[in-house]
Amino acid sequence: MTSRFIKSWSRRRDETPLTPETDNINPVPRLDPLANEPKDALKNSSVEVGEEKVIPGVSSSSSDSLTFADDDPAVRDIPASVRRIVSLEDDPTLPTLTFRYFVLTLLFVIPGAFMSQLSHYRTTFIPFSVFFTQICSDYLGIWLAKVLPSWNVKVPFTKYGFNLNPGPWGVKEHVLVTISAASGATYNLAFAPVSIAELFFGQRINPGVAIIFMWSVVVTGYSFAAISRQFLLYDPQYPWFQALCQTALFETQKKQREHPSALSRRQMVLFFSVLAFITLWQFLPEYVFPMLGSMAFLCWVAPRNATANFIGAGYGGMGFLNLSFDWSNLSNLSNAGNMFLTPYWTQVLIFLAFVVNCWILIPAAKWGNLGSYKHGLMSNKVLTVNGTKYPLTSLLTPQGTLNETAYAENGPLQLGTQMLWGMFFDYASYTSALAWLATFGYPQIREAIQKIRARNRDKNHDTINFQYTDQLNILQRSYKEVPLWWYIALFLCSFVSITAMVGAGQLYIPIWTYFVAIGTGAVVVTPLGWLYAISNFQLPIGTTNELLYGVMVQAVAGHKNPTGASVYSSIAGDAWYRAQYMLQDQKIGHYMHIPPRATFFSQVFGATIGIPVNYAVVRWVLDTRFDYLTGAKTDPSHQWTGQYVQSTLSTSVQYVLVGPVRLFQEPTFKPLPYGFLAGLLCPIILYGLHRLFPHSKLKFHLWNTTIFFSALATFYGNLSTGYFSGFIGSFVVMFWAFRYRYELWAKYNYILAAAFDTGFNFNMLLIFLFFGAGKIIAMPNWWGNNADSSERCFAL
Repeated sequence: MTSRFIKSWSRRRDETPLTPETDNINPVPRLDPLANEPKDALKNSSVEVGEEKVIPGVSSSSSDSLTFADDDPAVRDIPASVRRIVSLEDDPTLPTLTFRYFVLTLLFVIPGAFMSQLSHYRTTFIPFSVFFTQICSDYLGIWLAKVLPSWNVKVPFTKYGFNLNPGPWGVKEHVLVTISAASGATYNLAFAPVSIAELFFGQRINPGVAIIFMWSVVVTGYSFAAISRQFLLYDPQYPWFQALCQTALFETQKKQREHPSALSRRQMVLFFSVLAFITLWQFLPEYVFPMLGSMAFLCWVAPRNATANFIGAGYGGMGFLNLSFDWSNLSNLSNAGNMFLTPYWTQVLIFLAFVVNCWILIPAAKWGNLGSYKHGLMSNKVLTVNGTKYPLTSLLTPQGTLNETAYAENGPLQLGTQMLWGMFFDYASYTSALAWLATFGYPQIREAIQKIRARNRDKNHDTINFQYTDQLNILQRSYKEVPLWWYIALFLCSFVSITAMVGAGQLYIPIWTYFVAIGTGAVVVTPLGWLYAISNFQLPIGTTNELLYGVMVQAVAGHKNPTGASVYSSIAGDAWYRAQYMLQDQKIGHYMHIPPRATFFSQVFGATIGIPVNYAVVRWVLDTRFDYLTGAKTDPSHQWTGQYVQSTLSTSVQYVLVGPVRLFQEPTFKPLPYGFLAGLLCPIILYGLHRLFPHSKLKFHLWNTTIFFSALATFYGNLSTGYFSGFIGSFVVMFWAFRYRYELWAKYNYILAAAFDTGFNFNMLLIFLFFGAGKIIAMPNWWGNNADSSERCFAL
């Protein structure tokens, strides 16, 4: 098969250095990781890559690579970090949806969906990393290309056929297998209401209804991706950092497989070396030497001093000057993701929120007058007035209504002070996301709308990405775009299914609340997707969804079953949650020049394969671990605790049974609704300051209140370690290395990000298989694994 490369510009110009200084993409405000100006930027028009001379950002996969000047319309709108990674050439003859793709998709989606769903009932989880699929599928694809016969097979009773082995294993097959696994090898939000209804109310949802509902909530989110894709997918100024990380690994694997160079060899050696090191290292903090997970220096100095222990402890304390060498503590902090991916400004906001929460508010509450309720300061349990755990199940009648007698006996619900201000800032982050997009994000949205209108006026062009003139969008014009009616058809399938199930009384919610759920989901898709695309920060809003449902059902008779809140949250939450991930994976397809229709199919196909597996896991767990999950029996292994389900039930009881009106009348809860007002006003104030003082050193446009409030809402009571260490690491990687060692950063940063996450997930899988899958094997206690406190904070 001869390669045919699509080219739009082949003229050579006088190039200037492709560096962040010349990257003129300037979102308003500038929120990409290239906002810092490197000091040792490229000095020449080309850089060394192995033994080759290439122009930065241009693929060296062919002998006639394209070259572009920085002011060329083909590249000037693409951020420098993207140009350094993504190939600007495409071979449209590469195979996509082949027989090998379907074999490998089934191979990875089925076990991935099983392990991911099972984890949500257990205390310890079984990870299934997308990087694991990305690495293993490449080697298996190469093997299949060697062993499968090149037979042409005709599909029975049709005129269609396919070849079992159409040629060498291609990068597009590789990408599509990984995207399918990312869509299907995961858990399903709708498992919570299915589980709660059966565990706590004795109501088993029909298996057919459950599977269709689980499929429908996913498809709702996928259809909602159409709302934002013209803004967030095709516009080159939105990098989608997780997508960029995976693209870096895809490109490295592709070059090493097809056109090995000194750089690609070094990148793969580094990747597997770091992967092996992290895999082995994580056995120390996770199993052998837990003290490495939280090194509380103040506890070492004063191991029997209660005050010093509380200040220094990372588990149940303030975490002051506490260091961690556990990647699980250093990464994925406050929904920010890997420190190698998240922009430095985002990580600064998260660390400042941690400082305010743990080093200012907690001591003010413990030793000052912040908060009148003094029990359970750092507890995440619902408590009684005297500080004991509230017997929430006693509030439920068999009919799923509030037991007024039990409520009068136990008194009003109470929460620890940290949980209370966490709820306040959680509400603030929700309205802040909308206000921030309406102020700081409006210029980009307005520009995108103007481009769309210009395209619609030009009758000669009907492709969605015509309004963008960068090389990546130009290459994608070679393929048929996904028509809007595909998304509409998906939505109608889910809409008709859920409407029928709700109308038949199968899903515990009034039918009109379903319309509100999809309406609110549609509203937040763009602001939350925009935030994730520019900051790698994913805003969780499940609690707000359940609060909104609680407000709505208080006004109608019936529908007081707490399961309804979980149903509503599944619909409204997945509407934006799945939309974000669909857009992120479509961005990978965009970067890797995959036909959009093939990407769309791979996502829907992966999810459709994974959902029956998800339900099979739910059914098996409920049939075999029922008494452990309800608490009727104690699991000897302490693994089948169902913490996620129990937590969801607690929130549902608060908002549905007790109700927001009664809850917020209590003195400790009264200030919480003002969080919505604070989240609405703060972005407006900051935007006004930014317009008044656009060149201020305070950089008001970087003080994203959505991220700050959401990080403040994080519950640090169980884990306050890792944030200080993570901030130090982010300073080294995303500030110092980027600014002063830009060449090394550009070549290896995203490879390191993939290696760290892959090594950690592989280690977690090994620990589960070796020490937790059957009989629980505990590590013997020693100095670094003290039986009373692994941190040696004995007075805490």
